[in-house]
Formats: sequence, structure tokens, C-alpha cells
Amino acid sequence: MDYLTADTLPWLHEPMARWREAWRARRLPQALLITSAPGLGAELLASWITALTLCESPSQAGPCGVCASCQLLRADTHPDFYLVRLEEDAQQIKVDQIRDLIESLSLSSYRSGYKLAIIQGAEALNANSANALLKTLEEPTDKTLLILITRPSHRLPATIASRCVKLQLRTPEQSLAIGWLAARDPGVTDWRAALALAGGAPLLALDLPASSIARLDEEMRDSLRRLQADTVDVTVLAQSWVKSDPALRLSWLENWITGQVHALLGCSTSCQSAEPVRLPAALLKPKIRALFRLLDASREWRRLASTGLNQQLALEALLLGGRAALAS
Repeated sequence: MDYLTADTLPWLHEPMARWREAWRARRLPQALLITSAPGLGAELLASWITALTLCESPSQAGPCGVCASCQLLRADTHPDFYLVRLEEDAQQIKVDQIRDLIESLSLSSYRSGYKLAIIQGAEALNANSANALLKTLEEPTDKTLLILITRPSHRLPATIASRCVKLQLRTPEQSLAIGWLAARDPGVTDWRAALALAGGAPLLALDLPASSIARLDEEMRDSLRRLQADTVDVTVLAQSWVKSDPALRLSWLENWITGQVHALLGCSTSCQSAEPVRLPAALLKPKIRALFRLLDASREWRRLASTGLNQQLALEALLLGGRAALAS
């Protein structure tokens, strides 16, 4: 378990401080719900919280890193820590996983301290596993902490969410994120385009080919202009996208669509392009509906990309829908 990296992410310092305060006051909740977009370090924060809670010689700053409990966590062998996440190729967290967790949490602590579990991707709980977990939340055992990590669009039942203390991670200020990225890779002269493509999430931006993002941005804008003007062969365009990082291009497209929707809903300019948006009021709602259909199609393509999907044909269908959305 990597619980030391959280200290190097400045946008996590505030929630870490809040947890330290609760820990010092011995006011730890029975369940914590961390809501976060990808790339903000929610898993690292949960690992740090776990380490501090289980540490046997904690400092004022956090876990000591050297006690037996900290060493066991770093080796992923701590007997009082449990991790639940999607199994390989699974779409849901199964009820048997939650039942095994509940059985483990019902036992006495091996090290006479807290028992702690992290459920990653808790939005993947199915109805049966959610019901099983609810019983534990309603009747928690002493000195037990559950940490649930979900995405902002989580589908957790209200009965589960309402029994958790909520902590929502937000994207850091651009200056803070860019400063952090520049310190990690001084060879990149401008991180703004990569950070925008990553939706403001620094950890995602760090994994992007930042030096080529500006060129990608120019190519994608040109493609959309030609698609809207019906001056490009959809088959040829789809073929070029398939050969050149289609997942990254679809991420760019989703960000662009989101920016357009934000603009149509009230901003005077698009957050992505800074281009004025001028549409008659009568066309506003149909335009937004068309953009949402395109956004749904893009996300579905990305969801199915790792399957046996024919990427060429799927992209052609997506681009045809994009042409209709742009012309609507």
C-alpha cells in the first residue's frame, strides 16, 4: 500500500488536515464516503487515512511509517485491513465479496486496534451487495472504519450514502496543479493543454503526452470544423483516429462537448475553446440534446473499446452522429 505519496499532493493537504483533527479528537466516523473524479488521488488519500488510523506510533503529521502496523501495510499484509474492488473482468462488486468482508470485520482485531476496509469503485455495488453492506453500516462493530470511494456520478443507494461522512475531492486551482506538474517534469514547457484534457486532474495530466497535446488540440478542432461543414470523409477520419490514440481523442471530444454544453447553459464563452456561442433561443434545447447524445455515444465507445468492438465501424457511427449534432 502506498500511503506516503499523499503527502506530495498539495490539493490533498486540506482533507488530510481535517482527518488529523478528527483523529486527534477521537471523533472518527464509522464510514467515510470519498467522492472524487479520477486523477485526484482518492485512493492515495484513503491509504493515508488507513495508515494513520492503524499506526501504532503516529506523529502529529501522520503515520510514522516504521512501526509494525505501517510496515505490514506497506507489505500489503496487515491482518486488520481489507480491500474490496472489482474483480478482473467483472462489472459489479459481488455480494460474496461483501459477505466475506463483513465476516472478517466481525472478528476481533489482530493487533488490538481498528479494523479498516476500503471499497474502491463503490458505485459498482449491485443491489444484493449494497443491501449486505447496509446491514453493517446500520449495526457497525466497535473500532471499525469503512472507506467507500466513488466517482461524482456515483449510483450508491441513498440509504448507504446517508450513513457515511462525506468528503468530496475537487480539482485544484490551475496554478497549483501546473506548479506541481512542472516540478514533476520540468522538461514540459506548458502543462495547460494537458491539464485541460485531463479535466483539471493533475495525476491524469501527468500520464498524458503533454508535449503533443497542443498539436492534438489543433487537429481535433480542425476535424470538427470539417465535420460540421461536411467536407471530410467520415470513413477516412475514423481510420486516422483509430491509428492515432483513439482513447485520447475521445477524451478530448468529451471535454469539448462538456465545454459546449456549459456554454449553452449560460456561459458567454466555451470553457474549452473560448469561442463565443451565439444560438437562437429556439435552438438552444435541441442543440444541447444533440450534444448529450454525442457525449453518451463517446462514453459508450470508450467503455466498449477494450472488448471485441470494431473500433473503425464504431467511430464511423460516432462521427456520423457528431456531424448531425454539430449541424443541428
